[in-house]
Amino acid sequence: MSWKSRGEKPSGTILSQKWALLLCLGCFCAGMLFTNRMWDVPETKDITRTTSVEAEKLKLVSEGCGPKSLLQKEVKRDPKDIYREVFKTHNAIQTLDKTISNLEMELAAARAAQESIRNGAPLSENLKKTESSGRRKYRMVVGINTAFSSRKRRDSVRATWMPQDLLCDASEKQCKIGEKRKKLEEEKGIIIRFVIGHSATSGGILDRAIEAEDNKHGDFLRLDHVEGYLELSGKTKIYFATAVALWDADFYVKVDDDVHVNIGTLGETLNRHRLKPRVYIGCMKSGPVLSQKGVRYHEPEYWKFGEAGNKYFRHATGQLYAISNDLATYISINQHVLHKYANEDVSLGSWFIGLDAEHIDDRRLCCGTPPDCEWKAQAGNICVASFDWSCSGICRSADRIKEVHRRCGEGENALWSSSF
Repeated sequence: MSWKSRGEKPSGTILSQKWALLLCLGCFCAGMLFTNRMWDVPETKDITRTTSVEAEKLKLVSEGCGPKSLLQKEVKRDPKDIYREVFKTHNAIQTLDKTISNLEMELAAARAAQESIRNGAPLSENLKKTESSGRRKYRMVVGINTAFSSRKRRDSVRATWMPQDLLCDASEKQCKIGEKRKKLEEEKGIIIRFVIGHSATSGGILDRAIEAEDNKHGDFLRLDHVEGYLELSGKTKIYFATAVALWDADFYVKVDDDVHVNIGTLGETLNRHRLKPRVYIGCMKSGPVLSQKGVRYHEPEYWKFGEAGNKYFRHATGQLYAISNDLATYISINQHVLHKYANEDVSLGSWFIGLDAEHIDDRRLCCGTPPDCEWKAQAGNICVASFDWSCSGICRSADRIKEVHRRCGEGENALWSSSF
């Protein structure tokens, strides 16, 4: 064998190398193809998820919950069912309003207690009872607006329409409430108090005189307020805020100390409106806005009521009016932002003018003195309150209120036999 023949490789070996190269290229291409198919797997999952969602939609449609089916069901709903749902919603809203009102009332009571503690004043027994054992419900709280100089008026009221039977020792240094007052509060749910603040010099002779009178009779509600005729709007605001904090009542009444009141008739009158929310009861009037300085009832802010000669909005005359618990709570919560006009009755009316409050005009709350109230009593229409319009109260009330009570009073038995 020659060298040449020994140095050459067989042809079969050369062909095998070519096929090996082709095989490698084929494997590479196959690997690329296989890799691309592997990356398509997430798309497969998406397709599966979409298919699952579509399956849910098909299930809803099959169960009659498709858009068209729902629309058909809405169309086919009985109007009675719709009214029933609306009625349930309305009741739920009313319940929520009542809950909010109760919470606001409790908040007002807590604020009043906090103010008393901050000012160093002792908490009243009523407020202590409120905090310890819950609030008792009363029918009405009657606040008799009075002044330092009105001792004779107060005594005349105690001797006539305000139940009073104090039990005192010989020196009158120790007295306690008699059965009439106690029965009035516990059985009838009626609280009656003379309402007064303090003098400009707190603790002076005027304040000490009221303290001595209160120790004897126990029928005062002392306010954190400086007394003064031009401060009646502020006093009225503080009275309602204080009363609603001390006593949980259906109604809160304000009356002047020169007005005769039939308590039983007042209770029956208010009881007719007990289930109504936001009630404002009184003899509604609309007097002229007086811009001239120096005249009685002058209105310094007359320009707010329009052109000269305009009248006020309807509001209850100041001799006697009553408001429901909702409105008293509203005053208590918002007392710091409620505007005060010169005249107290105008101020009160302005606080309710923008509220959804029912104004009830009852002329029995502003009868005249005899013979007017006497004629009405004989006709079976007993008056709630009697006074002289010319004096904005009973003229010379300390001397005349006993005569008014004799001729127009409902009688003591009427109070205890009343149905409220």
